[in-house]
Amino acid sequence: MIKRKLFYPQNKKIGIMGGTFDPVHIGHLILGEKAYEQLALDKVIFMPSGNPPHKKNRKGRATDEQRVEMVRRAISGNPHFELSLMEMHENGYTYTYHTLEKLKEQNPDTDYYFIIGADSLYNFETWMEPARICQSCTLVVAVRDHTSVEKMQTEMNRLSVKYNGNFLMLNTLNIDISSETIRDWIGARKSVRYYLPDQVISYISENNIYSPADQKG
Repeated sequence: MIKRKLFYPQNKKIGIMGGTFDPVHIGHLILGEKAYEQLALDKVIFMPSGNPPHKKNRKGRATDEQRVEMVRRAISGNPHFELSLMEMHENGYTYTYHTLEKLKEQNPDTDYYFIIGADSLYNFETWMEPARICQSCTLVVAVRDHTSVEKMQTEMNRLSVKYNGNFLMLNTLNIDISSETIRDWIGARKSVRYYLPDQVISYISENNIYSPADQKG
């Protein structure tokens, strides 16, 4: 009698890049690409976070609609990047654990990899329901702000034990750039060329986003 091997379909592997993306910059894009490559992901979802109704038009910041459009333009040329509006709704902020649990409920055949920076790693215990986050995804941590790799590994191990989680370190360059710096540069009329995709720079210029008040019509 010939025994046949049973082959079970593997779960899909989806990365999630969350954040305000105000604006999205090359650091976000490189991080998403490296996660896709190193973890053999099927795709990476960029998920802009919403803002409370009373903060929709924050002074000196982009609107929700503008942030979404900048992400849409930034990832348009990458077939394995995808935009999700799951956290963009009238109620404003959505907690990460709630978003992940909803995704797992909708897609039980998918493993999620939530991509964060080192700064978020050290603040992880202040997040709402960290244990439930760990139950719903693998946390992927990227080096940032010249943080010691050894120190990061120690913290990842500690959190893994405390919350029964799975933390992975992403092997990528430390791209020391922030959206806040980009906004400051634009406000000071400094060049942001090569820090943002050209189509995002054009969109910011066309819509006078982050420009000094005296430049706006």
